[in-house]
Amino acid sequence: MVATGAFAVLAAAAATVPTARTAEPGRFDALGTATVTLALTALVWALTSARSSGWTDTRVLGALAVTAVLLTMFVLVEHRHPNPLLPPRLFRTGRVTAGNVLMALLGSVWIALFFFLPLYQQQVLGLSPLVTGLGQLPLAFANMLGSTLAPRIARRTGPAAAVAGALLTEAAGLLWLAGISAHGSYLADVLGPSILIGLGLSVAFVQLTGLSVEGVPPQDAGLAGGLVNTTRQVGGAIGLAVLATLAGTTTAHAATHHSHLEALTAGYRTAFGISAAVLGAAAALALLLTRRSAAGSAGASPQPVPQPAARDHH
Repeated sequence: MVATGAFAVLAAAAATVPTARTAEPGRFDALGTATVTLALTALVWALTSARSSGWTDTRVLGALAVTAVLLTMFVLVEHRHPNPLLPPRLFRTGRVTAGNVLMALLGSVWIALFFFLPLYQQQVLGLSPLVTGLGQLPLAFANMLGSTLAPRIARRTGPAAAVAGALLTEAAGLLWLAGISAHGSYLADVLGPSILIGLGLSVAFVQLTGLSVEGVPPQDAGLAGGLVNTTRQVGGAIGLAVLATLAGTTTAHAATHHSHLEALTAGYRTAFGISAAVLGAAAALALLLTRRSAAGSAGASPQPVPQPAARDHH
């Protein structure tokens, strides 16, 4: 029954939705797709392997060298291909560059947060998976609240200030988590930081998504929207690899002098502390990058920042 309904919807869409016509038809940028995919794969592999093999391992260094070569090839391909996967013109419009740089930094701690926090709750606090999941609900509710308030905050303070304030709010929550204890509790160590993080994360996500498509021509709007989501995911993969390596190294060193739970907690504290520092730097960078990117359009009539629909980002 469900399959029949889905087929009927697809058939109706095929019959009624007009076919899109591209202004610049051309062949698919297969080489650009291959080089950037392989480059990111090699980079994540190198960062992940460095934890067990060490940063001076020949394979790790080789993977980093391959990453550099492939990324260079990708840039060259994009400048020469008639239909590039990522046209250079996109970064000369609006605040695309600023939005994507900041989204990458946000993503680099976003994924890691939802990796390390449940581990702390289960492995150190001893909570069951079900109770751990329920313990994430305050963060999710704060996330939804922040998404709803984000447009109102931006209208009052301006998009750049809203982004910086949201990043600092999330950084404060992560800094709070950096003080977790091996003998702590959910109420004392997790609840308060979760609410701060949820509020900051949601407002930052909404505003950065808006900034990343602001001023982009209509024909490139879909590309800009896809790019910022890809940037978030790539930043998350790289950030998790780096933070997991650093947390694991900290835990290994701490295990020689402390109990297992204290060693695990030390690793998680390292991950949360570095994440807070990254977001603090991103907040300062937000004011600088958005101001510079806006300077190029000085004198033009101000355009409102498009606001994505509110959603739960947990």
